[in-house]
Amino acid sequence: MKADILTPFLDDADVILYAGDCVEVMKRMPGSSVDAIVTDPPYGLEFMGKGWDGFGTPLGFQTWTEAWAVEAFRILKPGGHLLAFAGTRTYHRMASGVEDAGFEIRDCIAWMYGSGFPKSLDVSKAIDKAAGAEREVISTDRNYGASKAADGKQAYGDYAGEWNVTAPVSPDAVKWNGWGTALKPAFEPVVVARRPLIGTVAANVLEHGTGALNIDACRIGTEAVGWGGGGSKLYEGGLSTDGGDPRPATGRWPANIALDATAAAMLDEQSGHQKDGTTYLDNRTHDYDATSYKIVDNCGGTRGYVGEGGASRFFYTAKASRQDRNVGGLADNTHPTVKPTDLMRWLIRLVTPPGGIILDPFGGSGSTGLAARAENVRCILIEREPEYLQIIRDRLAQQNLFATETTTDAT
Repeated sequence: MKADILTPFLDDADVILYAGDCVEVMKRMPGSSVDAIVTDPPYGLEFMGKGWDGFGTPLGFQTWTEAWAVEAFRILKPGGHLLAFAGTRTYHRMASGVEDAGFEIRDCIAWMYGSGFPKSLDVSKAIDKAAGAEREVISTDRNYGASKAADGKQAYGDYAGEWNVTAPVSPDAVKWNGWGTALKPAFEPVVVARRPLIGTVAANVLEHGTGALNIDACRIGTEAVGWGGGGSKLYEGGLSTDGGDPRPATGRWPANIALDATAAAMLDEQSGHQKDGTTYLDNRTHDYDATSYKIVDNCGGTRGYVGEGGASRFFYTAKASRQDRNVGGLADNTHPTVKPTDLMRWLIRLVTPPGGIILDPFGGSGSTGLAARAENVRCILIEREPEYLQIIRDRLAQQNLFATETTTDAT
């Protein structure tokens, strides 16, 4: 779907890319024309000195958020969802701007990761520097710059390379040694908003195909998880039987926390291997069947929760590929905030009806487009920065890099 008055930078059948400011481009798009918006906009933190991330003041960032969210609201179908990443320091401004544009704030998803690096001022060093004191170098053997992230992304800012470990000199520096100004970043919030429904959820879904979350498609784990009551058996393939009728054991209800592989491993190391509850013998001979509305006999048997593993099995885990950032051998993806494609797939699957159309007003390096293609939904991308437009084009040129099968299991 595209408006005739817009000329796409790239039109690849399932992904359309427009070049320009997202507000101006969206103004020229028809209303109520997309099913969902999944995007990673600027956070208003002046990240790495990038001009596209500076808005003067926190209120300026909120006002700018409201401006693009107003157009996003108009383009979404009634009941359509908006998922937008945000920074922890400016999430409240983004959520307020989105809400002021007319959206309902429905939830907040926390994407947790283990590879963040603290941008903290060393207070002791700052005191010695202000006093003109020369600190003693006691070690040069610590490297804070190299990232171990699977996507190969390097540390940013002044943290790349080796740091000398020094000892405080002045009395005040000794007193404040070990003090800093920031915590290690470990999560990014995702605003979950919805354009208000027309009528009931059921009526809106039937009329517009939007308004609900695809819970079953985003359940966590496909192993046998759930109740095995009434003498039924649960199988590893995900099917349970009860009275001879197979039914899927589709996994755990998706939570509003998503982990990356590093965070999942750290959590599992802390929690250890656990089983889901206990199994016990049910000696009942009668029970009420809510399906047939009858009293049934011989309903005893083994009951209990099934499933085991680390604590990360309760949450979705984004499995970033080694090829993800520099997809298809692309060696110059310079975008600083690339999101894992599998994470974007999960978010798209959560809010987009099969065969639907999604919009990403902040195309970045094209991860949403890659994810949409893998999920077999159509995607509209908008990107303003020329260097990122070319990266998107190059990444989308890799037609068959990602398999199309759904990935919802935690590791």
